[in-house]
Amino acid sequence: MHCSAGMCALIGIPHQASRLTFDAIADLLTPASAQAWEQALQHMLAKKGELECQLTLRHGGQQGYVRVLADILQDDAQVVEGSAEWLPECQTSHPEQLLHALPIGILEVSAEGRVLFVNQTLLQWLALPTVRPHLSLNDLFDLNNVNLLRQLLHAASNGSTKPDTTLRLKQAIPQHPQRELAVECQESTAAPTRKNSWYLIMHDVTVYAELTQQLRQNEERWQLALESSGDGVWDWYPQTGIELLSDRLKAIYGYGPNEIEDLSDELDRRTHPDDLEQMQADRQAHFDGLTPTYINEHRVQCKDGSWKWILTRGTVIERNVHGEPVRVVGTHTDISERKQAEADVRDSEERLRMALSATHQGLYDLNVQSGIAIVNADYALMLGYPLEQFSENRQNWLRRLHPEDLAQSERAFRDYINGKAPEYRAEFRQKHANGSWVWILSVGALVEWDDQGNPLRMLGTVLDITARKQSEAIIWQQANIDPLTGLPNRRMFYDRLEQNLRQSKRRKNLLAVLFIDLDFFKEVNDTLGHATGDSLLVEAARRLRLCVRETDTVARLGGDEFTVSLPDQTDTVRVEQIARKIIEQLASPFHVAGEEIYLSASIGITLYPRDANNLDDLMKHADQAMYAAKAAGRNRFSYFTPNLQTAALARLRLNNELRSAIADKQLQVYFQPIVETDSGIIRKAEALIRWYQPHKGWISPLEFIPIAESSGQIHAIGELVFQESVRWVSQWRKTIHPDFQISINQSPVEFQNENSPYTGWIAYLEQQGLPGQAINIEITEGLLLDADNKVASRLIGFRDAGIQVAIDDFGTGYSALSYLKKFDIDYLKIDQSFVRNLSEDSSDMALCEAIIMMAHKLGLQVVAEGVENAEQEQLLRSAKCDFVQGYLYSKPLPASEFDHFLRQAASKL
Repeated sequence: MHCSAGMCALIGIPHQASRLTFDAIADLLTPASAQAWEQALQHMLAKKGELECQLTLRHGGQQGYVRVLADILQDDAQVVEGSAEWLPECQTSHPEQLLHALPIGILEVSAEGRVLFVNQTLLQWLALPTVRPHLSLNDLFDLNNVNLLRQLLHAASNGSTKPDTTLRLKQAIPQHPQRELAVECQESTAAPTRKNSWYLIMHDVTVYAELTQQLRQNEERWQLALESSGDGVWDWYPQTGIELLSDRLKAIYGYGPNEIEDLSDELDRRTHPDDLEQMQADRQAHFDGLTPTYINEHRVQCKDGSWKWILTRGTVIERNVHGEPVRVVGTHTDISERKQAEADVRDSEERLRMALSATHQGLYDLNVQSGIAIVNADYALMLGYPLEQFSENRQNWLRRLHPEDLAQSERAFRDYINGKAPEYRAEFRQKHANGSWVWILSVGALVEWDDQGNPLRMLGTVLDITARKQSEAIIWQQANIDPLTGLPNRRMFYDRLEQNLRQSKRRKNLLAVLFIDLDFFKEVNDTLGHATGDSLLVEAARRLRLCVRETDTVARLGGDEFTVSLPDQTDTVRVEQIARKIIEQLASPFHVAGEEIYLSASIGITLYPRDANNLDDLMKHADQAMYAAKAAGRNRFSYFTPNLQTAALARLRLNNELRSAIADKQLQVYFQPIVETDSGIIRKAEALIRWYQPHKGWISPLEFIPIAESSGQIHAIGELVFQESVRWVSQWRKTIHPDFQISINQSPVEFQNENSPYTGWIAYLEQQGLPGQAINIEITEGLLLDADNKVASRLIGFRDAGIQVAIDDFGTGYSALSYLKKFDIDYLKIDQSFVRNLSEDSSDMALCEAIIMMAHKLGLQVVAEGVENAEQEQLLRSAKCDFVQGYLYSKPLPASEFDHFLRQAASKL
């Protein structure tokens, strides 16, 4: 309530406190009067009429009486304007004294505009001391206001305006230049003499106007502040049904400023029917004090019929004595773009879900803050659960996670959240419902954040990659592990050795590499077969592992070659201890397939950094040291020395020289006669390769043949020997003997070569018009023991072509006699080691006789090598040996000399 100065004086309060609540006024009244005052106001508001009542006022410790007049302003049904007058117990009977005492201005004017009465209150406002006779309106007001008053009186006289019409004047008064008066025109009924006059009741509304202007300015400020952000503003008075809408709000709906009325149902009727009930419920919850603000998202229909999404926010800023909202202020925000984006995201997510569902991938929608995830059926089934019995959250996920995968999984998630990775991608194991481990690939991406940028939501997929992991494990196993022994293979050993080297460089300590070769393994393998050999290798690997630490590496390079890496060594004492232990372990008998087998080991040792500072040199030097141990008698270890490197370089140079020798035709084919024992006829010869190096002289086959075998040059040498043998045997079959035969030694490397030349040899013999019997192939007995399908098919091919086969150096290896008959062998050649010390009562004689007798029983013929004297010849003749060969008859000769030798021998017969 806004009280004028007169009202304040009337009720006994200072004018500075002119704004009072209803309760403050009621406190000045007696309880009965307060109740009557409230009832009178309610009755007036309900009936839209006037109010007149007399109240008992407690003033200055005494009770007084106040007469109150009030009415509802027509331009604003929420504003009541009225006046009050003091009534002492003995009311004055003089009406004019009462009019002068009123705190409102009273002016009585005739129909012609003559002033008939002015009360003291109005005189004070107009700064007039007294009322002069015959005053006119021109004496009280300026010309503009006089014209306004005359218009009001004229209209009242003609009945064209209501008696309670209010006119506002602004009177230019020196003391109050901005004073504003509200004037009401009422017909006078005070006295018969003044029937044709009008009362002009004037109210000083200067303070009210100032407060109203200030309030209007404040509201304009906050409306501008809100609308500057793009929001529309609404100002609603629920008790009256008035809702003021800003121009911006109307523009959101597509309307102009004057196209929507300021009524509350204007917005409600434009709300989508599906959203109206929830919007009204949210609004009522705020009205009832259940929520601090009113917030709701709903669709509204625009002028063109389209629908927009609106976010509305509102707050009750004024309530009546009953707690009902009197004024509510709020905003409308157009969120259509956001809603469309959300719909697009949902559509995209749904399409993604449908696409991924077709691939049977598991899907999850993770609340990052709570750790709870919504998953699809494929996700649950991947882990062996029906969806209805499966609940996914961080605790359950951790319970299923393999302990070894926790750190890696958390690191992948942390790197993605911190922006170090473009997506969350992790591979880990989860326990299946049946207890097995399932490898999972999880890929995810954040799709929602809060206002502070904290992640809220992640979408992702899971895929069962168990089969892929198993395949990778198999591939890794095949690439890194020796399938026979389970030891690391060459590739993995080199990787670990490289790591050991870097570690030794950092720590500045010794690294030892042991190169181990099993002595006599080839003989055992050739004699007892591959299955037995494989069992030996498995047992040897087991024994090697027992000799070293877990941090050391034992590997199989291939065949019977093993290596050991010994990092973190301080001296050579422990290295030698391990080497001796390995030799001791491998020297113990092996019990395999019912056989007791004895092996030994030759070990080469090289040290970093003493012998080499890189992997290749370490391995090369260890290999050289191993060959040195073999050359020294086997079953021992040998350290690498510079001399070994010198020898290795010599072998390398010899290999290069051999290559040049083949190209330069330095190699020559020599022939040595094979004599028929009984007749002395020479109708066989053995072809032997010889090398004369211009700068070094003669180089022994024992020196260059192993190099040729290891370098692959043996094939070119074998082809050379074959071509020369065919050329000369063709001639000697014509000049010496029609059944002349040349024996050609075949290295196992040649015989087992995938690209064997033998098919071409047979065809070449046919082209030259030679039978297969013109050539005899000499092989080692080890080839028979290793006779796989490839070897067997070649032997059968020789037999079918008529080419004969001889077993060279018979008796020096592990012989299996059943193979002699199985593969149609034609000759056995007794090694010269048995012939060299041959005497009548020697064991060598007994062995030779046994070999000859056995061969004859099997239908084989025998050739004895190394015959150097007549006694040896006589003993072999007596033992029924078929052929003899040796220096007694001739040393190997070049082809031309051997041709001359054959002619002389033939002439003597």
